[in-house]
Amino acid sequence: MPKRLLQLVFLFAVSLSLIGADAPNKRFDKLSHKLMCTCGCAEILGECNHVGCPDSTGLLTELHHQVDTNISDDAIFNAFATKYGPIVLAAPFRAGFDQVAWIVPFAILILGFLGIFILLRLWRRRYATLNPATPAPSTDDALRDRIRNETNYGE
Repeated sequence: MPKRLLQLVFLFAVSLSLIGADAPNKRFDKLSHKLMCTCGCAEILGECNHVGCPDSTGLLTELHHQVDTNISDDAIFNAFATKYGPIVLAAPFRAGFDQVAWIVPFAILILGFLGIFILLRLWRRRYATLNPATPAPSTDDALRDRIRNETNYGE
């Protein structure tokens, strides 16, 4: 019984030590999917699969090296953006002036809906003033009496 308990404790300790063993590969995969290949194929760096790509192997090697040095993700993105330009980023940063790229499309959409709403209200007001909803009561009563007289058969 103590031998079996010792084996279970050893197995448990080994399994706990292997829980985070794949963390650098997960981080590498995550980062490689946030960068673009610079060869012009317009593919994500981690998925660039065209034959004979002149840039992807070098970029992936550089990314592996930077992940192995344990620098932060933002530092890696800044290093790639400095070396290859902002085109290497799959999406702009959400800080500073790049935040405009995230805000402007939604702001334009909201302003467009607001403009359409205001335009429709103005048109409805103009239509209401040009075309009154009810005719004048005097012509309405006269028209009603004429219709009654014309529709009475033989009375």
